[in-house]
Amino acid sequence: MQAPLAILAVLALNIVISEWLNRHTVLRYLGTTLLVILLTAVVANLGIIPSATQGSELYDGIFHYVAPISIFFLLLGVNLGELKKAGLPMLLMFVIGSLCTAIGAVFAVWLVGGGSALGESYRALAGMMTGTYTGGSVNFNAIAIEYNMMAEGNLYAGTVAVDNILTAIWMIATLLIPKLLQGWWPRSQLSGHQELTAEEITAIQSEDENIDPMQLGLLLALGAGTLWASEALTDLLASYGVAIPSILILTTIALVLAQISTIQKISGAKLLGLFFVYLFLAVIGAFCELAALGEIGEMALTITIFTTTIVLVHGLLIYLFGGVLKQDWDLVSIASQANVGGASSAMALAKSLNRTDLILPSILVGTLGSGLGTYIGFFVAEVVL
Repeated sequence: MQAPLAILAVLALNIVISEWLNRHTVLRYLGTTLLVILLTAVVANLGIIPSATQGSELYDGIFHYVAPISIFFLLLGVNLGELKKAGLPMLLMFVIGSLCTAIGAVFAVWLVGGGSALGESYRALAGMMTGTYTGGSVNFNAIAIEYNMMAEGNLYAGTVAVDNILTAIWMIATLLIPKLLQGWWPRSQLSGHQELTAEEITAIQSEDENIDPMQLGLLLALGAGTLWASEALTDLLASYGVAIPSILILTTIALVLAQISTIQKISGAKLLGLFFVYLFLAVIGAFCELAALGEIGEMALTITIFTTTIVLVHGLLIYLFGGVLKQDWDLVSIASQANVGGASSAMALAKSLNRTDLILPSILVGTLGSGLGTYIGFFVAEVVL
């Protein structure tokens, strides 16, 4: 099957099936992200749609246009003006956690042997993991796009799988560690944050958005225009000898636009961004060829050690700093989870710890990580040895 429209139909159907499985079956523990990759990998290896070696102009279009625009749409929800509601302690621990992640990435590269163990992609992997453990997968994808990691379909998918497993394990760890530390190194709980009602929590968790043709048109115009502008600016700066990735310019423009009240009122950005991300990940799945799985198989243990080291160093340092600064252990755990898992998992942890007063701060710092992680990730990718 080589017809672009037919391939697009299969990719879209895979997203539908993956989302249904995530909502209604035990496979929800894998998450829609990994399900989309796995399902499309199966379809591609069965020959229903083209694989990486066969290629498709549709795949090229999704990598070049859809993937970066998805990041733009998701970043439109980052309202920096709301961060003051998170409170200084939560912001402080989140920033410290972000720096701890960067330290962990640099140490992990040294520990596994850098390029000798991870190949030429080790810088990209260091940046991707720094980004995703600073605020979520938006950063992971942004850095992967810049370094063309999509061409390494098996390596990309394997890293996503390890990331998902570690994120789940860290959720359990951040749920248990505060209780253990409270008994060994007691801390008074922070108070004074806004309590959210059950209705407000449900509204935040919902992925449903109302969108009309005018809003859809505005979003697509903003997305396409920003992508064009970011690429044009990259080319212009390059002519003066200044090398700035276009995705970093796009991220910056998106964050600036997200602070404009008129832009904040446009509905549908989250929905479009999420669907476009899934479409991008479906193509990543198509690039996972069984014939090449041996390569990632040999590297799987190294990737696991690499990513686990980053999380462990992050965790050790953030709890150490939290103890020295006499912070509420629940708050430290939630800040760490906002780093490693993003806003959604941080909010889930706050609920699990019965800290409804920390739900809003967890969402706010997690959202901050969606923008901050891209910058830190690129920095690590460029400076790591």
